[in-house]
Amino acid sequence: MNSKTNLLFLVKSTKSVNVSSCGFTMLEMLVVVFIISIGLGIVAPTWLAFVNTRRLNVAQNQVYQAMREAQRQARKEKLTYHASFREQNNILQWAVHPATMNPSHANWNNLDPAVQLVEAESTLDKLPNNVRRVQFDYIGSVPLSQLSRITLSSKSSGKIKRCVFVSTILGAMRTAKENSKPDKTGKYCY
Repeated sequence: MNSKTNLLFLVKSTKSVNVSSCGFTMLEMLVVVFIISIGLGIVAPTWLAFVNTRRLNVAQNQVYQAMREAQRQARKEKLTYHASFREQNNILQWAVHPATMNPSHANWNNLDPAVQLVEAESTLDKLPNNVRRVQFDYIGSVPLSQLSRITLSSKSSGKIKRCVFVSTILGAMRTAKENSKPDKTGKYCY
């Protein structure tokens, strides 16, 4: 055999080996798809719960900061200020404005659309047009009747809750999350 024949034989044998052993069988592909789908089925609910909790934490922080801003503005301007909350087009919104301003004329900011107000556990003053508010006087304190809480939950899973409290007449505020047992008033976020 000459070298030309050897080379041709080698090329033909390599092609036949590559053609017969390249790719995956249908069974192998089905097994891989099945394993991946089981893994996603296990991980997806945990990931979604993490994302919902994160969104709720961000919304809780925004509500807390809105209340703090109303308190700061009241002290700075020596006027009564409100931190107001409402649901507009199925989105919870907040605004900080002087008490003399009509809430409908305030600059409203949206919270995450996946977050909702828990009516049963929120004790903020309710005004016309479904506006809820906390009032801070010129020194940043609140009337005794304004000691209250706003409770938020995820629209997709109402079990996870976050709340912001105005705890003292001096305007002290705190945040909390859901508990497994209700407090003496029957609320789970304390």
